[in-house]
Amino acid sequence: MFERIDEKKAALDAKLPLPKYTVQSLREKLFLEWTYNSNAIEGNTLTLNETKVVLEGITVGGKTMREHLEVINHRDAISYVEDIVQKEESFSEWQIKNLHRLVLKGIEDDYAGVYRNQQVFISGAVHTPPEPFKIQEHMDHLMHWYEHDAQSMHPIERGAMLHAIFVGIHPFVDGNGRTSRLLLNLELMKSGYPPIIIKVENRLAYYNALDKAHTSEDYRDFIELVATEVESSLDLYLSAV
Repeated sequence: MFERIDEKKAALDAKLPLPKYTVQSLREKLFLEWTYNSNAIEGNTLTLNETKVVLEGITVGGKTMREHLEVINHRDAISYVEDIVQKEESFSEWQIKNLHRLVLKGIEDDYAGVYRNQQVFISGAVHTPPEPFKIQEHMDHLMHWYEHDAQSMHPIERGAMLHAIFVGIHPFVDGNGRTSRLLLNLELMKSGYPPIIIKVENRLAYYNALDKAHTSEDYRDFIELVATEVESSLDLYLSAV
Protein backbone atom coordinates (compact mmCIF):
# COMPACT_ATOMS: atom_id res chain seq x y z
CA MET A 1 0.00 0.00 0.00
CA PHE A 2 2.83 2.38 0.87
CA GLU A 3 5.39 1.60 -1.85
CA ARG A 4 4.44 4.51 -4.14
CA ILE A 5 4.19 6.90 -1.18
CA ASP A 6 7.61 5.79 0.09
CA GLU A 7 9.07 6.55 -3.34
CA LYS A 8 7.55 10.03 -3.33
CA LYS A 9 8.74 10.64 0.22
CA ALA A 10 12.28 9.62 -0.81
CA ALA A 11 12.08 11.94 -3.84
CA LEU A 12 11.05 14.83 -1.60
CA ASP A 13 13.73 14.03 0.98
CA ALA A 14 16.34 14.11 -1.79
CA LYS A 15 15.39 17.73 -2.53
CA LEU A 16 15.73 18.93 1.06
CA PRO A 17 16.24 21.56 2.24
CA LEU A 18 13.55 23.31 0.21
CA PRO A 19 13.79 27.06 -0.49
CA LYS A 20 12.85 29.13 2.57
CA TYR A 21 9.86 30.97 1.07
CA THR A 22 8.57 27.84 -0.64
CA VAL A 23 8.47 26.10 2.74
CA GLN A 24 6.80 29.14 4.33
CA SER A 25 4.07 29.38 1.69
CA LEU A 26 3.38 25.62 1.73
CA ARG A 27 3.18 25.69 5.51
CA GLU A 28 0.71 28.58 5.49
CA LYS A 29 -1.43 26.91 2.81
CA LEU A 30 -1.61 23.53 4.53
CA PHE A 31 -2.14 24.91 8.01
CA LEU A 32 -4.97 27.17 6.84
CA GLU A 33 -6.67 24.27 5.07
CA TRP A 34 -6.03 21.97 8.04
CA THR A 35 -7.69 24.45 10.41
CA TYR A 36 -10.61 25.17 8.09
CA ASN A 37 -11.40 21.54 7.26
CA SER A 38 -10.91 20.16 10.77
CA ASN A 39 -13.29 22.78 12.18
CA ALA A 40 -15.76 22.44 9.31
CA ILE A 41 -16.02 18.69 9.90
CA GLU A 42 -17.22 19.52 13.41
CA GLY A 43 -19.82 22.05 12.21
CA ASN A 44 -17.94 25.36 12.20
CA THR A 45 -19.59 27.55 9.51
CA LEU A 46 -16.62 29.83 8.75
CA THR A 47 -15.54 29.54 5.11
CA LEU A 48 -11.92 29.03 4.08
CA ASN A 49 -11.47 32.75 3.39
CA GLU A 50 -13.23 33.70 6.64
CA THR A 51 -10.92 31.33 8.50
CA LYS A 52 -7.94 33.07 6.89
CA VAL A 53 -9.28 36.46 8.00
CA VAL A 54 -9.78 35.26 11.59
CA LEU A 55 -6.21 33.93 11.65
CA GLU A 56 -5.12 37.43 10.63
CA GLY A 57 -6.87 38.82 13.71
CA ILE A 58 -10.06 40.17 12.11
CA THR A 59 -13.55 39.40 13.43
CA VAL A 60 -16.13 38.09 10.95
CA GLY A 61 -19.62 39.51 11.40
CA GLY A 62 -22.51 37.13 11.98
CA LYS A 63 -20.29 34.35 13.34
CA THR A 64 -20.23 33.16 16.94
CA MET A 65 -17.42 33.72 19.42
CA ARG A 66 -17.02 29.94 19.65
CA GLU A 67 -16.38 29.69 15.89
CA HIS A 68 -13.70 32.38 16.15
CA LEU A 69 -12.09 30.68 19.15
CA GLU A 70 -12.05 27.32 17.36
CA VAL A 71 -9.86 28.88 14.65
CA ILE A 72 -7.49 30.65 17.05
CA ASN A 73 -7.25 27.60 19.30
CA HIS A 74 -6.50 25.30 16.38
CA ARG A 75 -3.70 27.60 15.25
CA ASP A 76 -2.20 27.46 18.75
CA ALA A 77 -2.56 23.66 18.82
CA ILE A 78 -0.72 23.37 15.50
CA SER A 79 2.08 25.53 16.92
CA TYR A 80 2.28 23.13 19.85
CA VAL A 81 2.50 20.16 17.45
CA GLU A 82 5.34 21.89 15.61
CA ASP A 83 7.11 22.52 18.92
CA ILE A 84 6.86 18.84 19.89
CA VAL A 85 8.27 17.79 16.51
CA GLN A 86 11.09 20.32 16.64
CA LYS A 87 12.11 19.28 20.15
CA GLU A 88 11.74 15.56 19.27
CA GLU A 89 9.71 14.96 22.41
CA SER A 90 8.50 11.44 23.10
CA PHE A 91 4.76 10.87 22.74
CA SER A 92 2.90 11.05 26.04
CA GLU A 93 -0.56 11.20 27.58
CA TRP A 94 0.43 14.62 28.91
CA GLN A 95 0.82 15.88 25.32
CA ILE A 96 -2.67 14.61 24.45
CA LYS A 97 -4.18 16.53 27.36
CA ASN A 98 -2.21 19.65 26.47
CA LEU A 99 -3.40 19.51 22.86
CA HIS A 100 -6.99 19.11 24.00
CA ARG A 101 -6.59 21.97 26.48
CA LEU A 102 -5.55 24.22 23.60
CA VAL A 103 -8.47 23.05 21.43
CA LEU A 104 -11.10 23.91 24.07
CA LYS A 105 -9.40 26.96 25.63
CA GLY A 106 -12.00 29.66 26.31
CA ILE A 107 -14.78 27.43 24.96
CA GLU A 108 -15.19 24.74 27.64
CA ASP A 109 -12.46 25.56 30.16
CA ASP A 110 -13.88 23.20 32.81
CA TYR A 111 -13.45 20.26 30.41
CA ALA A 112 -10.25 21.32 28.64
CA GLY A 113 -7.60 18.64 29.07
CA VAL A 114 -9.81 16.69 31.49
CA TYR A 115 -11.23 13.24 30.76
CA ARG A 116 -15.01 13.16 30.71
CA ASN A 117 -17.03 12.13 33.75
CA GLN A 118 -20.18 11.33 31.80
CA GLN A 119 -21.30 9.05 28.99
CA VAL A 120 -21.29 10.45 25.45
CA PHE A 121 -22.48 9.15 22.09
CA ILE A 122 -21.12 9.77 18.60
CA SER A 123 -23.84 11.16 16.35
CA GLY A 124 -24.53 8.89 13.38
CA ALA A 125 -22.14 6.16 14.53
CA VAL A 126 -22.90 2.57 15.51
CA HIS A 127 -19.97 2.55 17.93
CA THR A 128 -20.55 3.73 21.50
CA PRO A 129 -17.51 5.08 23.41
CA PRO A 130 -16.57 3.40 26.71
CA GLU A 131 -18.13 4.43 30.00
CA PRO A 132 -16.33 7.22 31.90
CA PHE A 133 -14.84 4.96 34.58
CA LYS A 134 -13.16 2.88 31.84
CA ILE A 135 -11.49 5.79 30.04
CA GLN A 136 -8.18 5.72 31.93
CA GLU A 137 -7.89 1.98 31.35
CA HIS A 138 -8.45 2.46 27.61
CA MET A 139 -5.95 5.32 27.48
CA ASP A 140 -3.39 3.16 29.29
CA HIS A 141 -3.94 0.47 26.66
CA LEU A 142 -3.52 3.07 23.90
CA MET A 143 -0.21 4.25 25.32
CA HIS A 144 1.02 0.66 25.77
CA TRP A 145 0.03 -0.14 22.18
CA TYR A 146 1.87 2.96 20.94
CA GLU A 147 5.04 2.19 22.88
CA HIS A 148 5.16 -1.45 21.75
CA ASP A 149 3.14 -2.82 18.80
CA ALA A 150 2.89 0.52 16.98
CA GLN A 151 6.63 1.04 16.73
CA SER A 152 7.02 -1.69 14.12
CA MET A 153 4.32 -0.17 11.89
CA HIS A 154 4.74 2.12 8.90
CA PRO A 155 4.33 5.75 10.10
CA ILE A 156 1.14 6.16 8.05
CA GLU A 157 -0.43 3.04 9.56
CA ARG A 158 0.70 4.06 13.04
CA GLY A 159 -0.68 7.58 12.69
CA ALA A 160 -3.99 6.39 11.26
CA MET A 161 -4.51 3.82 13.99
CA LEU A 162 -3.52 6.28 16.72
CA HIS A 163 -6.22 8.63 15.42
CA ALA A 164 -8.82 5.86 15.12
CA ILE A 165 -8.19 4.24 18.50
CA PHE A 166 -8.11 7.60 20.30
CA VAL A 167 -11.33 8.93 18.77
CA GLY A 168 -13.01 5.59 19.49
CA ILE A 169 -12.22 6.06 23.18
CA HIS A 170 -13.61 9.60 22.91
CA PRO A 171 -11.97 10.47 26.23
CA PHE A 172 -13.13 14.09 26.32
CA VAL A 173 -16.60 15.63 26.40
CA ASP A 174 -15.88 17.69 23.27
CA GLY A 175 -13.01 18.31 20.87
CA ASN A 176 -12.08 14.66 20.31
CA GLY A 177 -12.20 14.91 16.51
CA ARG A 178 -9.93 17.92 16.28
CA THR A 179 -7.54 16.42 18.81
CA SER A 180 -7.41 13.10 16.93
CA ARG A 181 -6.52 14.83 13.66
CA LEU A 182 -3.81 16.82 15.46
CA LEU A 183 -2.42 13.54 16.84
CA LEU A 184 -2.47 11.99 13.37
CA ASN A 185 -0.48 14.86 11.88
CA LEU A 186 1.85 14.95 14.88
CA GLU A 187 2.76 11.34 14.20
CA LEU A 188 3.23 11.94 10.46
CA MET A 189 5.29 15.10 10.95
CA LYS A 190 7.57 13.33 13.44
CA SER A 191 8.43 10.92 10.61
CA GLY A 192 9.15 13.72 8.16
CA TYR A 193 5.83 13.82 6.30
CA PRO A 194 3.97 17.05 5.59
CA PRO A 195 0.65 17.44 7.45
CA ILE A 196 -2.41 16.05 5.73
CA ILE A 197 -5.90 17.45 5.31
CA ILE A 198 -9.00 15.35 6.00
CA LYS A 199 -11.31 17.35 3.75
CA VAL A 200 -14.82 18.26 4.87
CA GLU A 201 -16.23 17.05 1.54
CA ASN A 202 -14.90 13.57 2.41
CA ARG A 203 -16.56 13.63 5.82
CA LEU A 204 -18.96 10.75 5.08
CA ALA A 205 -16.21 8.38 3.91
CA TYR A 206 -14.11 9.48 6.90
CA TYR A 207 -16.87 8.74 9.41
CA ASN A 208 -17.79 5.44 7.75
CA ALA A 209 -14.18 4.24 7.79
CA LEU A 210 -13.85 5.17 11.46
CA ASP A 211 -17.10 3.45 12.41
CA LYS A 212 -15.98 0.31 10.57
CA ALA A 213 -12.69 0.38 12.48
CA HIS A 214 -14.47 0.77 15.80
CA THR A 215 -17.13 -1.89 15.27
CA SER A 216 -15.08 -4.56 13.47
CA GLU A 217 -11.45 -3.64 14.30
CA ASP A 218 -10.85 -3.51 10.55
CA TYR A 219 -8.72 -0.39 10.06
CA ARG A 220 -7.88 -0.92 6.39
CA ASP A 221 -10.38 1.57 4.94
CA PHE A 222 -9.27 4.27 7.35
CA ILE A 223 -5.57 3.62 6.77
CA GLU A 224 -6.18 3.79 3.02
CA LEU A 225 -8.06 7.08 3.40
CA VAL A 226 -5.15 8.56 5.36
CA ALA A 227 -2.61 7.20 2.87
CA THR A 228 -4.46 8.90 0.02
CA GLU A 229 -4.22 12.24 1.80
CA VAL A 230 -0.53 11.68 2.62
CA GLU A 231 0.15 11.15 -1.08
CA SER A 232 -1.82 14.30 -1.91
CA SER A 233 0.32 16.37 0.48
CA LEU A 234 3.52 14.86 -0.88
CA ASP A 235 2.38 15.65 -4.44
CA LEU A 236 1.79 19.27 -3.40
CA TYR A 237 5.31 19.57 -2.02
CA LEU A 238 6.87 17.82 -5.03
CA SER A 239 5.00 20.13 -7.40
CA ALA A 240 6.69 23.08 -5.71
CA VAL A 241 10.22 21.80 -6.34
